[in-house]
Amino acid sequence: MRPDLTTHYLGLTLANPIVASPSPMTGDMDALARMAEAGLAAAVLPSLFEEQISQPPSSPRVYYEYTGERYTATLSSTPDVHRYNVGPRDYLKLIEAAKQLLPIPIIGSLNGCSPGGWVRYAREIQDAGADALELNIYIVPTSPTATAQEIEDEHLELVRAIRDATSIPLAVKIGAQFSSLPNFVANLSRAGADGVVLFNRYLEPDVDLHTLQFTPQLSLSTSQELRLPLRWIGILRDQVSLSLAASGGVQSAHDAIKLLLAGADVVMMTSTLLRRGSDCVADIVTKLTDWLDINNFPSVEQAKGSLSYGYCADSGDIERAYYMRAIASYSAVH
Repeated sequence: MRPDLTTHYLGLTLANPIVASPSPMTGDMDALARMAEAGLAAAVLPSLFEEQISQPPSSPRVYYEYTGERYTATLSSTPDVHRYNVGPRDYLKLIEAAKQLLPIPIIGSLNGCSPGGWVRYAREIQDAGADALELNIYIVPTSPTATAQEIEDEHLELVRAIRDATSIPLAVKIGAQFSSLPNFVANLSRAGADGVVLFNRYLEPDVDLHTLQFTPQLSLSTSQELRLPLRWIGILRDQVSLSLAASGGVQSAHDAIKLLLAGADVVMMTSTLLRRGSDCVADIVTKLTDWLDINNFPSVEQAKGSLSYGYCADSGDIERAYYMRAIASYSAVH
């Protein structure tokens, strides 16, 4: 009997742990249909930005920096988010269409940084039929007067506001730059989150030497980025009751397997889908099944977390990643 790939995320039962994270592909019905046919278990739609809702459609802006009192744009030019996704009303129509035509769970996505009137769209996303909601919090602290606790409180306030507006499962996508990530994730749970997505991939600007200006720079992820969520999912798996989603660096079935062994409930992909197209889903699902079979795991559920912090013979495997040994081994061959 072939291994059972069923997994559970945010209270949803998924056919397998492969999920498409927000990208232009998840905003296109034809691409969504192809990915679902190839075996994709669920899809997170492109983010609906706070700025699309709270600002006039003719002047969309994506805020890049945080100050103690408000969020301000610091780049000389900001991207037209309507090229990334549709406007608020069409976004709701996209959810409705996806739910009518596709057999997989559809997860809406809101990208914001401050409580406000735009939060009501969380309820509208729910009413449009989304199976769950992902809150992508993008806060970059730049004020020297803003404390770490104040930054965490900003996140928690936003989560509570979204939770108050909705009853569907809520995942929170966060960055890794917190003083005590396990404590913060536990606080997210208490604020109403049902899951966390690790991690938000903050996009740093570059400098254009011709114009002498900061310029947006986007590069697709690589497997090297896998190590950050791999470590923290392994640490969090046995210490929190939230669903855990891995995001960043998943390029192959082997990458997905590593994250599942660490304790991820699902693995999310964007860059691989953009590079290889929807057909890569079937390839990853097949190779995942084969690996579980060869290694005598009857199911994904049994494999999940088998290398997590609680099951490590030596906690240094995850905590300090054999720091001295890694340095010594590198020095020995160079």
